[in-house]
Amino acid sequence: MIIAVDGPAASGKGTVARALARHYGLPHLDTGLLYRAVAANVRAHDLDPAKEADAVAACDFDERLLASAVLRDDAIGALASVVSAHPLVRSALFQRQKRFAAQLGGAVLDGRDIGTVIAPDADAKLFVKATPQIRAKRRHAELSARGDTTSFDKVLSDIRARDARDSGRSTAPLVQAPDAALLDTSFLSIDASIQRAIALVEAQRARS
Repeated sequence: MIIAVDGPAASGKGTVARALARHYGLPHLDTGLLYRAVAANVRAHDLDPAKEADAVAACDFDERLLASAVLRDDAIGALASVVSAHPLVRSALFQRQKRFAAQLGGAVLDGRDIGTVIAPDADAKLFVKATPQIRAKRRHAELSARGDTTSFDKVLSDIRARDARDSGRSTAPLVQAPDAALLDTSFLSIDASIQRAIALVEAQRARS
C-alpha cells in the first residue's frame, strides 16, 4: 500500500505521515529532507540556490546528510524552497523518490507533489493543511524551544513566502490532488489529526 501525504510547511503532514507509517508498518520518507539536503549542500559549498546549475550540482550529496540535525534549521528550509523550484533539481531527485514508493509492500511518503507527481496511483492520498497563522504559531513555538529569537511576524512572513513559491512554481507545484482527502489540522490536536488521517485512509481503501 502506498500512502501519499502532501501539504504546505508546518501543516502537520510529517507528523501525520510518520504516524501512518507506524500504524500500517510501512517505511516512511520525508521527501522534503532530500531538498533540504540539496539546500545544505548549496550552503556548505557557497553556491547560489537561485542558479539552477549550482542547485543541480548540489544534488550529489552524501546519504548520511539526511540524518543531520542541520536539515531542520529554518534557514535551510527556506533555501530548500528555492532549490526545489528548479525543474532539473526535481528531475534529479525524482527517481530516488519513485524507487522508495515502489518498494515491495508499499510506503508512506510526504512532501508537496507526492499524490500528483511521485505516486499519482497511490492507494490513499491526503492533503494536510492549516491556516498560515496556525502554522506560523507552531513553527514559532518550535524555534523558541530551540532558543531561536526569530519574531512571530518574521516566521509568518516566511511561511507565506514559501507558500507562494511552492504553489507558484512551474514544475510540480504544491496543489491538492483531485482524489486526495483533505485534512485540516488547524484546530485539531496531534492525536485527533492522526486518528482522522487513519479514518480517511481507511475510507479510501474501502472505496478501492
